[in-house]
Amino acid sequence: MIYTIENDNLKVSVETKGAQLKSVFSKDTSVEYLWQGDAKYWTGRAYNLFPFVGRFAEGKYVVEGKEYAMDRHGFARGAEFALVEQTKNSLLFEIRDTLETLKIYPFNFLFTVKFEIVGKKLAVLYGVKNTGKNTMYFGLGGHPGFNVPFDGGEFEDYYVEFENECVPTQIILNDKGLVDEQRLALKLKNNKEIELKHNLFDNDAIVMQDMPKTVYIKGKNTNRRIKVCHPEMEYLGLWHMPKTDAPYLCIEPWMTLPSPEGKPEVLETKENIGIVEPNKTFSTYFDIEIIE
Repeated sequence: MIYTIENDNLKVSVETKGAQLKSVFSKDTSVEYLWQGDAKYWTGRAYNLFPFVGRFAEGKYVVEGKEYAMDRHGFARGAEFALVEQTKNSLLFEIRDTLETLKIYPFNFLFTVKFEIVGKKLAVLYGVKNTGKNTMYFGLGGHPGFNVPFDGGEFEDYYVEFENECVPTQIILNDKGLVDEQRLALKLKNNKEIELKHNLFDNDAIVMQDMPKTVYIKGKNTNRRIKVCHPEMEYLGLWHMPKTDAPYLCIEPWMTLPSPEGKPEVLETKENIGIVEPNKTFSTYFDIEIIE
């Protein structure tokens, strides 16, 4: 089912499957900014990644000495969420553990995704509550895709710009989508910009850390831009379907990383992992702002 909220500036739609954004529409300019899921390239639009980001080595992981299997990016993106609260400007969705989730993720949890619009800004707020009796380990991230171009021109007429000058550390993914030990200093144009070219993504996502937590998609021939802020999330991925001419770009704030190559990873000793104790709740968020 699809629910819609709006104000004078934005009209935002979300579906209950995956609590996934379906539309971020500017009422001021009648422009749809969210990727609309063309099956030729990628049917998704804006996955919520929980309880893991990316892939596990061999598709498996270990908790308390027991091995489990989980698909890429976790199960939330395919789960049917319940709408538990709606106002004129906000929607709150949730899922809880079930007998089926416990077979692949041995934790009792409440995962919430809230969407709230203020002006031309959309906040995506995550909550992870541990409703069990043991320490809970989890991964979390966003995966919104944006139409590029969104104001004429071609994909190559657009670029990504960080708020401040920087030299991000690039985290290399191997051909299995797993984290390599290698790290590179990512050189940027004018120390701030990544010019968009389709072949940037031939080897999968560009994943970074050590960069400003505010990033823009801008066009060379337009004043319109998309701003994404993720102040509490350490990592950022840029992606579109590899080896295609896909007319979109995903800006992916991640709290955690995929697994490295090797044997199944032990969550209790994973270097980057979310941890929440019994009866506690972890919260974080990212913002999408349309500037016209």
